Amino acid sequence: MLIRHFPLAAAAAAVFAWSGFASQAAETPYTLTIKDHRFRPETLTVPAGKEFTLVVINSDPTAEELESNDFHVEKVIAGGKQATFQVGPLTAGTYGFFGERHMDTALGNLFAE
Repeated sequence: MLIRHFPLAAAAAAVFAWSGFASQAAETPYTLTIKDHRFRPETLTVPAGKEFTLVVINSDPTAEELESNDFHVEKVIAGGKQATFQVGPLTAGTYGFFGERHMDTALGNLFAE
């Protein structure tokens, strides 16, 4: 009897595993690029109430420190490198961020909707 149900159980496990993988693979990361000591785009709309992936690419030759007191991120990103963050879930609203090394130009906002 156990042998007869094994293929069904194995198939069900495979479907659950695939559905979890597919939902993770379907999530598109949100990307910010640092270029000329500015974030591009300066504003980014992200989903409220859901964790998301934020990729920050530093296209400048010098390091920049991404910092947000609003969504609690602080990370130095070397020139020509990138960093990936899991952020959220955030409630609906506006969340500021800045580049600590170029605070006059490296400014931006996340809008959680």
